[in-house]
Amino acid sequence: MKYNKIRKMDISNGPGVRVSIFMQGCAFHCENCFNKETWDFNGGNDFTEETIKKVLDLCDKDYIVGLSILGGEPMHPNNIDGTTALAKAFKEKFPNKNLWVWSGYLFDKDLKDKEVLKYIDVLVDGQFINNLHNPTLKWKGSSNQRVIDVQKSLKNNEICIIE
Repeated sequence: MKYNKIRKMDISNGPGVRVSIFMQGCAFHCENCFNKETWDFNGGNDFTEETIKKVLDLCDKDYIVGLSILGGEPMHPNNIDGTTALAKAFKEKFPNKNLWVWSGYLFDKDLKDKEVLKYIDVLVDGQFINNLHNPTLKWKGSSNQRVIDVQKSLKNNEICIIE
């Protein structure tokens, strides 16, 4: 598995000041994707235990409110094990910080039985659709995408959208 980059202070991918990691590799290839350099599964840097340690060290600051995992596609079969390991380690070390994940896969169709959901606070799901692009939307690029409160959704057994 690979990752593309890590941002140690990010204010555009979730609320507050966060650490963001962009996973490498995506099979969706959405039209006008903002992150085409993450498509190639062979690009980027090796994702290892050292990567997880580096991300956790960056998150271990009072002003960091959470971690964002984007892509590429963090939930692709090539990436989901590493995403799960990072998400689990993050929530174990920082139970009071929030974890946001962006994925083209759908919560209720593709991800409902995945272990990683146990650790995610907010999932922005659905592929970016250029014809539905709206730059005024918060945390998502196109109107088909959903901002989901994952823990509330799991508890209530229904999708709980964050407006």
